[in-house]
Amino acid sequence: MKKRVCYSEMAYVWGMVFLAFGTALMEKGGFGMSVVVAPAYILHLKISQFLPFFSFGMAEYVLQAVLIVLLSIILHTFKKHYLFSFITAVIYGFLLDGMMKAVSFMPESFLIRICLYVAGFAICAIGVAFLFHTYIAPEAYELVVKEVAHEKKMEIGKVKTIYDLSSCCISVLLSFLFFGLFRFEGVKTGTFICAVFNGWLIGKMGNLLERMFDFKDGLDLRKYMDQ
Repeated sequence: MKKRVCYSEMAYVWGMVFLAFGTALMEKGGFGMSVVVAPAYILHLKISQFLPFFSFGMAEYVLQAVLIVLLSIILHTFKKHYLFSFITAVIYGFLLDGMMKAVSFMPESFLIRICLYVAGFAICAIGVAFLFHTYIAPEAYELVVKEVAHEKKMEIGKVKTIYDLSSCCISVLLSFLFFGLFRFEGVKTGTFICAVFNGWLIGKMGNLLERMFDFKDGLDLRKYMDQ
């Protein structure tokens, strides 16, 4: 199959759109958020009880700012593209809030909810795979995985799985802390499915994209993003 050219800049755009849309579908499905966004979603549910304006998107970029600080501490370095990662988080936050409104009209029968969850799960994996093929700083979630894999010379799929399992544990703890032992919010069956299979699915989607596209830079900006 002849590959088509996909510019890195467009991979960034597609990654952001797919990721926001997939997350909105999973939230609408109600079977639990992906392990990556579950902590932010739980924070949104709790804080919005007191601050109604605190949206899911806002929770995302606030939490990602904390992750960027932690990454800098762990790796003992701060790179300029970490700031671009925060900008990405803010853009994603606004996209997510918009997508949440766009899917709010969808019906909520059990069968449709299952379809929404499955579709959202797959679309999120495609979005992350696109973001792994761009030089533009991704969200803090993907940034942490890429930076740790690079610095520790580990396979990115394995690092992603470790990160997802850790995020899942944190989500469970937050749910217990905020809502009690018998009320699961954000962390449900679908969350645990994501924790196990998300890294594997992203790897498969990445391989599929590489068979379909030849990723190239359209603009001479990579040198500024690698600093």
